Amino acid sequence: MSRNSSGKLHRLTQKVTQTAAVKRLTQRFSRMRLRTQLLCVMLLAGTLALLLFLGLWTSKWTSYNLLSRTPWGRTVFPDLDEFFDTLREEAVNYDLPKDEGDAITVQQLQPFLYLGDSYTGIYIYGASWKPGLFLAGSIPDSLLFVNPFSGFFSFGYAILDDTGLRFGSEIMPFRNGNAEVLVYLYHPSLFMLPYFLFSIAGSILLFFWIVLRFISRKIHRIRSLEQEVLRMSSGDLGHPVPACGNDEIGTLAVHLDQLRRSLATTIRQEQESRQANQDLITAMSHDLRTPLTILNGYLEVVRLDRRPQQREEYLERCLQKTDEIRQLTDRMFEYALVYEESETATLTALPCSLLLQCLRENADYIRLTGFALRENGGETIPEALRIWGDEALIRRVLNNLFSNIIKYGDKKQPVTLCCSADSAQARFCLSNAVKADAFAVESNHIGLRSVRKMMELMNGTFATKTSGNQFLVTLVFQVVQEET
Repeated sequence: MSRNSSGKLHRLTQKVTQTAAVKRLTQRFSRMRLRTQLLCVMLLAGTLALLLFLGLWTSKWTSYNLLSRTPWGRTVFPDLDEFFDTLREEAVNYDLPKDEGDAITVQQLQPFLYLGDSYTGIYIYGASWKPGLFLAGSIPDSLLFVNPFSGFFSFGYAILDDTGLRFGSEIMPFRNGNAEVLVYLYHPSLFMLPYFLFSIAGSILLFFWIVLRFISRKIHRIRSLEQEVLRMSSGDLGHPVPACGNDEIGTLAVHLDQLRRSLATTIRQEQESRQANQDLITAMSHDLRTPLTILNGYLEVVRLDRRPQQREEYLERCLQKTDEIRQLTDRMFEYALVYEESETATLTALPCSLLLQCLRENADYIRLTGFALRENGGETIPEALRIWGDEALIRRVLNNLFSNIIKYGDKKQPVTLCCSADSAQARFCLSNAVKADAFAVESNHIGLRSVRKMMELMNGTFATKTSGNQFLVTLVFQVVQEET
């Protein structure tokens, strides 16, 4: 590999590493709480604002030089070389005093000393004779702090701490000799206070811009959540709530999206339940109308006694139709039980003998229909044993189970009933063989679902098990604990 290719690969690796590090830092920052994020943003903004101020203040002389070169700057901040040219031209028109006590000559020299403005100081020292002797000078009015802007100037002068002076000296010829002219320009002090305020203002603006930018992004996310809430309130539950990070706003967005999905599921289930109820009512009304019409016809024939020889046959058919109507109404009630949430049970302490009696009544009924029944364990249950239950619900449970045996059971094999109990539970198992054509019989399993719900209302359990052609159901009731 060439050195150039190696360098490119190294730079690419560094860029990928830096990108991954920034991504990890961003993810870590997004997992912080809002308060912590705001604190970090404020610290970062404060650091950047301080760096900006230091950078601007460090480059103050560069800014001053750039400003002094503009047309406006040349009128406010005079050039030192140009001012010396003016002094040189005027110096030949004045005499030098013998010393600073030569009041008349010093007074005549005043126009020369005040060629500058109130921020210019001019001092004359001997050169041809008495070198270094102070002869005359003018103190700038700004240093006397008597003008309206003295505070403005003094603050800038204090900031500069004598470093803002522009100083120059030159030997100039006067009418009666040469002298050294010193010039002090205090104009930078006028520039430094506004520049200082500008630097402070720029730093503060940067600080607030970063903080407000952070807050505006969070507000934008909150407004997006507001739009999602309004969309949900209008009925649009299919639009997912966008992710908003891992902070409190992001957590709120996640919970809001979960609420949206829950509402959508609930509304869909409610619509399906309503449609199912409507379909059931429609089907039941159609199914009931047919046997009722036939039943009414047979009863009319029997009432008019038009065919006495077929009276028994018509009565048998009437019984069949009433049985069909009963089965249809049972299906309707069972369906209503499964899908009706307001169903409640009144639990009382019932003697276990009541349940055994209901079992025997149903057992006698299926014997009449041609089934054989084997009972095991009923005599072992104490007569004083009591269970928690609702008598009406218990009868409906047993009616459902034995109706299923008549409808789907195989009469060639016996039905087995097993009973057992202990100090905590009473258990009843009912097993029967399923006939071969049972799957051809239309069923929606509403009966078993209604049994399960009724057992849950009584704080019991219901279980089913299929093994080959054997179908087993188990009912478990809670035993009433006797107080000692």
